[in-house]
Amino acid sequence: MNEDQIITYLKENDIKKIKFAFADIDGILRGKVIHHKKFIDGLQNGYGFCDVVFGWDSSDTCYDNVQLTGWHTGYPDRQCRIDLSTFRTVPWQENIPFFLGDFSEADGNDLPACSRSLLKRVAKQCEAMGYHPEFAQEFEWFNFRETPQSLKAKSFTNLENLTPGMFGYSILRTSQEDAFYNDLFNLLYQFNVPLEGLHTETGPGVYEAAIMHDHVLQAADKAALFKTAVKEIAYKHGIMASFMAKWNENLPGCSGHIHQSLWSKDQSENLFYSAANENHMSDLHRHYLAGQLYCLPHILPMYAPTINSYKRLVEGAWAPTTITWGVDNRTTALRVLHPSEGYTRLETRIPGSDTNPYLAMAAALASGLYGIKNKLPLAIPATVGNGYKDKRNGSLSSNLFDAATIMKNSAIANELFGDLFVEHFTQTRLWECRQYAKSVTDWELKRYFEII
Repeated sequence: MNEDQIITYLKENDIKKIKFAFADIDGILRGKVIHHKKFIDGLQNGYGFCDVVFGWDSSDTCYDNVQLTGWHTGYPDRQCRIDLSTFRTVPWQENIPFFLGDFSEADGNDLPACSRSLLKRVAKQCEAMGYHPEFAQEFEWFNFRETPQSLKAKSFTNLENLTPGMFGYSILRTSQEDAFYNDLFNLLYQFNVPLEGLHTETGPGVYEAAIMHDHVLQAADKAALFKTAVKEIAYKHGIMASFMAKWNENLPGCSGHIHQSLWSKDQSENLFYSAANENHMSDLHRHYLAGQLYCLPHILPMYAPTINSYKRLVEGAWAPTTITWGVDNRTTALRVLHPSEGYTRLETRIPGSDTNPYLAMAAALASGLYGIKNKLPLAIPATVGNGYKDKRNGSLSSNLFDAATIMKNSAIANELFGDLFVEHFTQTRLWECRQYAKSVTDWELKRYFEII
């Protein structure tokens, strides 16, 4: 719908309130409900939002190491602009109209911390090169019979999983939670976040969902909305959904793999496919893959943004640890799939379910385009067998501090995303490291409290 059609829709349906949101640097949706008149009045110039939403962490603690905003700026308002193309209604909240927004400016002077604005710029570069970027993200997550209140009361220990046991692809386990399972599929479809598939993954109470592929910006929108929508639908059933990358050292982590391909502008031809080439990989596909391999060490925090992300990236845990690629190989960082021309694609397997989808997709697309622009050769041979043992091209950083430090000092990262974004984003990641370093963990208490 265009602006006139949306205004007409609001009037004809006597709608008094509208909900809108945007993603912060961690991919967490922040937003509000506003009166329909305020909504209409702000369609041209936007809606003021205190920019502390880009100046604090996921726990609303203000950063002391960023320049974008802070006590030194007085935390002024920034204008959030709604993207009318994101219009949908929320079926589990009385079909309230909902929109996504960002902090993009018409003159291109975007807020550097706005991840959706960053992805829009990368997508625009891709389209200027003559390509249509088709993306999708899939997520694994754990479900618990808990509430925010019970988590706090239990100090996040002795949690009750939705179902017991390691039972991937189970028909039985989903039938036990039929109302929740069907609500996920059906309500997400009504919310314009259609799923390609939904099933249990191995682990107690673990589900996995693959979102239908779309243009990269819409794909990221749907991925960001998916995580919040799943949590809200779960709440309706007395369930808590967690997208933490690795909540328990003895259980599998939760992935957020990204599937991608480049198509002709009219979307009639998959430019990653070549019937004549080995593994049906076109030269464009090979350059794109080479770009991701080359840039990966420089931008890893955009795929693995939290302290916890790196607890998932360990050997033998279905998550990569090396800078590798392979054909249908689930032990490598990048997995080439070519079941048919229409479904030939690249899967980037580093991201966990804790990613900000806008940043993860921007990282994948920008680094792939870097390979195309520079015609990088795919000099690294495909890994056959165990990718954990193939360290010919190096390994991923094993912690957030090292990864963020590399990115902060990287000319490649600055070239891909601009120095203002890189400075702000890496400072927020180094802040995470500082917060973690000063905390006293359960591990330390159990190991040292009595004996030392």
